[in-house]
Amino acid sequence: MGVTNAYCLAKLGDDYSGGLVNYFVQAFENLGGTVTSETFPDGNSDFTAYLTRAKNAGAGVFFSPVSTEAAAYIIDQAAAMGFDMPILAGDTWDSNVITQAATGKNVEILVTTFYQEGGAPETDAAIKAWINGDPLNLTNNNGDDTVAAVTVMGYDAYCVALEAIKAAGSVKPADILAALPTVTYEGVSGAIAFDENGDAIRDVAYIKTVNTENGTWEFVTVQSVEK
Repeated sequence: MGVTNAYCLAKLGDDYSGGLVNYFVQAFENLGGTVTSETFPDGNSDFTAYLTRAKNAGAGVFFSPVSTEAAAYIIDQAAAMGFDMPILAGDTWDSNVITQAATGKNVEILVTTFYQEGGAPETDAAIKAWINGDPLNLTNNNGDDTVAAVTVMGYDAYCVALEAIKAAGSVKPADILAALPTVTYEGVSGAIAFDENGDAIRDVAYIKTVNTENGTWEFVTVQSVEK
């Protein structure tokens, strides 16, 4: 993106957003960039001061991989103050809460996630049919049938758990846990395997952006990790 100065915002005490910001800062600074990083307390709903400090710091991007609740406030307040830099986030923002919050607003949002709707049409159709088949499901999905990466990965996780049960030949939790690292599975979201620490091996991510005119996600690119 040609940016050499970034601003990062995480939630205080939140391991997920704090961890992603930490990795972002390491990678960005290793590439020669400069980062201003802050945290906000639980329950905060006013982000204008943080957005202002990002602008005053001369940042070219605003990275904040926080919850969708905080994200909606950030989007609203960024649009209201004419925020002119891209807002970046991780897969927590891969939600129709974000597309709905951004619709009709002059904001640029880019998220890194692990599935792009349309990648597996048959699975997408089945999930949409399930969502639309029950008013409660539709309500729980914020009123539309958008398929988020976390939904697809939840399905994949269920299938991986079944494979671990088969590999263990047991339904005892300890046996399943011991067998899980040996499981490999070709999921909807891609090939699934685990490293020596038990972490999922993932070296490909999808970058997408919000079309603020119609409130949908648009595919940007696939990013792989250099080995």
